[in-house]
Parts: sequence; structure tokens; C-alpha cells
Amino acid sequence: MVTADLCSYSSIVLPDTPHALFVRGELADAVGAPDGARVEVIGGVVVVSPAPSVGHAKIVWYVAQAFARQVNTEHEWECLSGPNLDLIEAEKKFGAIPDLVVGEAPETELNLQPEVSCLVSDEVELVVEVTSPSNAFRDRPPLDGRATKWNGYARAEVPYHLLVDRDPKVAQVVLYTIPDAGAGAYLDKQVWAFGEDVVLPEPFGLTIPTGRWSLWG
Repeated sequence: MVTADLCSYSSIVLPDTPHALFVRGELADAVGAPDGARVEVIGGVVVVSPAPSVGHAKIVWYVAQAFARQVNTEHEWECLSGPNLDLIEAEKKFGAIPDLVVGEAPETELNLQPEVSCLVSDEVELVVEVTSPSNAFRDRPPLDGRATKWNGYARAEVPYHLLVDRDPKVAQVVLYTIPDAGAGAYLDKQVWAFGEDVVLPEPFGLTIPTGRWSLWG
């Protein structure tokens, strides 16, 4: 039996490890999360977050549309919104629900099968996270030593991590690259201010306009 520390939830005794329940698609039910909430495992801790806002969802849509409009003769990119993602190389301490994942077809086609409940990080080239006021610190690089999703993506060696930070005090888009699995960190980054065009390098080779993106509040 495993006890999980659940943010604003009281301690709950689980029938299996949080990661195992996440991979089987049983974690949300096990903790009694409300409908629409996102239930993830971050550094071994179960985290329950509210459903994204409309402004948040629109930015995810804009990014997906940029990929949909792209004509790329070398790669066929497939975008999936909010899938369960098992970060398989991250010591079974991370099970994330990114706002968007991008993988190259046909590698991600298995997720079209109804019996598959969880994508694995080996199938993903890019993860996209859009911050919200309640949980932005879990998307960013850690400041206080506590693991964040940023660490998990790096440990799983997801090649590219695009962080859209809607905080009015920050208002920036960061592309993290060169994951170091041992350190659980990305070693390089590019930064754009809101309003600037985000230019993703090869193998994507596309531009994402941000002029219509909104900050929170």
C-alpha cells in the first residue's frame, strides 16, 4: 500500500504505486479526482490540477494549428492534446499529462488504438506546456529543489520541451533542448517574448506566431 501526498488533498492510501496506477489509467479514480482534473505523478508525488482555462486551451490550439499548416516533405508530425505520457526513463517517478505532444507518424499511431491508455516518451519529439496560475511552478525548472515536469521530461530524454509561460511577470516562450538524463535538466534554451514569432529549429522547421496569445489575469 502506498500513501500519496496530494496537494490540497489529504493523504490517501493507494493500492499500488502512483506510477503504476497512472500507466494503467487508474490513478484519477484511485484518488477520487473530480471530472476534468489532471492527475499526474511528478517526482513520485501525485498532483491534481484543475482543467485548463479557455485562454490556456487556445494557445495549445494555436501551436497545434501551426503544425497542421506545415508542409514538410521529410517528416509527418502528429499532435496529441493532453495524453497520458509515461516518462519511462525517469525512475518510475513521473507520469505527465502535457498540454500537447508532437511525434512523428507512424510511430505515434498506436495511440489511436482504444486499448492504449498511455503514450511513452520514446514516441515523443516535443512536449508543450502552457502555464496556469495554480501550477506554473510545476512546469518550470525547479527553484527550491522539488522536482518538476521539466526534470521529468529531461530525465526521459524528450528532445524538445516548449514552455509557454503566460505569467504577466514573465510573458515568454522557452524552447529547451539537449536533455541530460542523469542531471534531469535541459542544457540549452531559446527564449522569445510574447508577440514575437517562435521559430522552431529542424527537424520541425516551422514558425509559430504568438501575437494573439493572452496572459493570465
